[in-house]
Amino acid sequence: MIHLEKVNNPGKARMKTGVRPSSRLLVVFFAATVSLALPAIVMAQQAAGISSQPQVARVAKTKMNQKEINMNQLSTAAKLEASQSPAAADAIRPFHVNFPDAALVDLRRRIAATKWPERETVTDESQGVQLATTQALAKYWATDYDWRKAEARINAVPNFMTNIDGLDIHFIHVRSKEKNALPVIITHGWPGSIIEQMKIITPLTDPTAYGGKAEDAFDVVIPSLPGYGFSGKPTATGWDPQRVARAWAVLMNRLEYTRYVAQGGDWGNAVTEQMALQQPAGLIGIHTNMPATVPSEISKAMAAGSPPPATLSADERNAWNQLDFFYKTGLGYANEMALRPQTLYGIADSPVGLAAWMLDHDDRSYKLIARVFDGKPEGLTRDDILDNVTLYWLTNTAVSSARLYWESKLVFFAPKGVPIPAAVSAYPDELYTAPRSWTEKAYPKLIYFNKLPKGGHFAAWEQPEYFVSELRAAFKTLR
Repeated sequence: MIHLEKVNNPGKARMKTGVRPSSRLLVVFFAATVSLALPAIVMAQQAAGISSQPQVARVAKTKMNQKEINMNQLSTAAKLEASQSPAAADAIRPFHVNFPDAALVDLRRRIAATKWPERETVTDESQGVQLATTQALAKYWATDYDWRKAEARINAVPNFMTNIDGLDIHFIHVRSKEKNALPVIITHGWPGSIIEQMKIITPLTDPTAYGGKAEDAFDVVIPSLPGYGFSGKPTATGWDPQRVARAWAVLMNRLEYTRYVAQGGDWGNAVTEQMALQQPAGLIGIHTNMPATVPSEISKAMAAGSPPPATLSADERNAWNQLDFFYKTGLGYANEMALRPQTLYGIADSPVGLAAWMLDHDDRSYKLIARVFDGKPEGLTRDDILDNVTLYWLTNTAVSSARLYWESKLVFFAPKGVPIPAAVSAYPDELYTAPRSWTEKAYPKLIYFNKLPKGGHFAAWEQPEYFVSELRAAFKTLR
């Protein structure tokens, strides 16, 4: 075994409080490219794969592509030290996205070749994603949508890859120029991705340019969950939220953060809460926009089909109604992915099938998206939605991402007894809006709670301004 000196994260242009100052910058530079083999005779086969190709460069001559460091927050040294030795197992490699044109041509061909079913027999969405919405999405996707714009936005921030517990983990890492920035690791869910958080990176890292103060600054780490986006796909079982949480602690340690916070919604909440339960060194608090607060007696009453207790407050009754609706009408996708994720071959083979499956996550998100494709943008745009779906398609992660539902044995909304400081933002169009009364019992060390006037399941994506303000306020007392 070849032992390499422990490295700082490439892109660290300064030393921060809580960061070990003794390490030297030592990185083997990998230019990660996306490669597909699409001969004419097999153009119908999807083949989107990500690979990291090592390129060793000399110290005096190696310069990072300006596109990868054009965000002022990460003033990476222009030259990277390189080594002729094999890369250390915990090396951090710069990562660049570039899908070949053939993959995009194939995508458009498949959209155009969609075999459409007949229209739903009702006038609403009670039978699922409506034909008119799906056809409007497909038309725009095949003719006007430009993935290269999304690709450029991803490459405009510093992306990296590192191996943790035998799996390549992709992550975005942007350091603030402010000297006392608080590191935060932000985790997406399903059907989300790093695309959800792209709008909040600059406001968090450069607060003075977005209505904040220097002391509001964050260093931002946004990883892709295993089996999602550019991260590796597990080839064996065991990557449940608990294991992901341990991997995230390793990542933050590898980035040499000794004091940080964590944030998440959906699966991101599950991972973030597990981090809090594991209490890794350095984690001082969490924030969630989809908290787990439902009391056991409420869950039991719902499971038994009982009416809502007469003692519920107005906020508690609203949460009951939202949960009742979701349990009765919105769990189909989750049940299938939890029981038989491998069966979902259709969404790996049909881009329109994948899009419809992803749109059908929850009633309020779907209605928002339907309005967007009906020409009424609010929070999200058509490009926002298709950036996310296209990322799933090009990385061929429809099935690998679904397996997280099969792996997890957690009860999503059940309180976990988080033992560290926690902050909660309750959005009105989330699967349920957590009442303060339930939240205070679920999080014994609750340091912040706020009920938002607008926003839903994809909070950072739909309402980035509110989300940024919430993170600034949520962690103010922990700085």
